[in-house]
Amino acid sequence: MFETKAGFCGIAWNGTGITRFQLPTDSAAATERLLRRRAPDAEPAAPTPDVAEAVAAVQRYFEGQETDFSGLRLDLGEQDAFFRRIYAAARRVKWGQTTTYGALAKDLGAGPEAARDVGQAMARNPVALIIPCHRVLAAGGKIGGFSAPGGSAAKIRMLALEGVHVEPPRPAQASFGF
Repeated sequence: MFETKAGFCGIAWNGTGITRFQLPTDSAAATERLLRRRAPDAEPAAPTPDVAEAVAAVQRYFEGQETDFSGLRLDLGEQDAFFRRIYAAARRVKWGQTTTYGALAKDLGAGPEAARDVGQAMARNPVALIIPCHRVLAAGGKIGGFSAPGGSAAKIRMLALEGVHVEPPRPAQASFGF
């Protein structure tokens, strides 16, 4: 667990690389609880030099500094092969850029029906931010979903740190002004 300007984050790793990352919450306890759900066997330990570099990069990111996570070593061994391809493609989306679920599917040589698979991969991303799923939008540049704490509002804040401004989702229901 470690603190950033946006709140408390958590990171888990093994000898191969980073296995889990928890986006910020309001408390270290909440972050630990969420991280343990995804990494129940994780034990507290002093970070390796690679993990310390990742922590420093995350802290810089939430200070609004341009940050590139693409060089961090990950262990995505639990993921199926297609999801690993999706994650590799998402890692190529740089600071301040966005793409869509459909465009990412097309980049992988898959048809438009694979956009749903891209969305599922983003929702199950074990290392959100490091694999920048917040940079993947729905069709038409709409914000789309975000399964991290804070939902789509957190996605909007993260994109704003990078200078990308998207409209919040419109309310699903409207009322008449009589």
